[in-house]
Amino acid sequence: MTELTIRYLGRMDYTQVWHAMQAYTDQRDASAKDEIWVVEHPPVYTQGQAGKAEHILAPGDIPVVQVDRGGQVTYHGPGQLVVYFLIDIRRRKMGVRQLVSAIEDTVVAALKRYAIQSAPRADAPGVYIGEQKVCSLGLRIRRGCSFHGLALNVNMNMEPFLRINPCGYAGMQMTQTSAHGGPDNLDEAAHAISNAFIELLGYQQTHEVKGLNTDYEQAS
Repeated sequence: MTELTIRYLGRMDYTQVWHAMQAYTDQRDASAKDEIWVVEHPPVYTQGQAGKAEHILAPGDIPVVQVDRGGQVTYHGPGQLVVYFLIDIRRRKMGVRQLVSAIEDTVVAALKRYAIQSAPRADAPGVYIGEQKVCSLGLRIRRGCSFHGLALNVNMNMEPFLRINPCGYAGMQMTQTSAHGGPDNLDEAAHAISNAFIELLGYQQTHEVKGLNTDYEQAS
């Protein structure tokens, strides 16, 4: 299937969207379209399945949510673009590593259009500008389908990253696209990422919608 739905959610609570992703993944069948969900979250730390408590240094008033994606702790907040990939990788005959690489390559391609040189790292998933991390990545695969995705720092308050060891790395330096001549707003960043992903994976039909399907919300 070469159709993709791009769902724009605006700013939404992390847990609500997470549960909706789970519901869509559990309900979808072989005829269900792949979707990517574009969203911005209020401030929240999410701790992946490999997460260790010692990497959460001083969360203060920002809540910490234990989630079912891979990886360690990261931060989501206003000014950060979050894109969730609900892809039937079994139907596309992709492995998990192939999807991770495709998402990383998507970010690299999107930033290259702004003359920003970036690259993934074998030892720490995500995308980096030099030694600084601009995009974090974590996935979960269930029933041959993916959910969760990427968090691209665009134009945000970076201070909350100092309260954790990002992705489990003490001293990890974080950066954002607006500091390098890249996108400085979420709409621009979202279109750059979605267009690069569509091109890379060869989707031939795309549909843009706003908001969650109410079935996902009820199931959550």
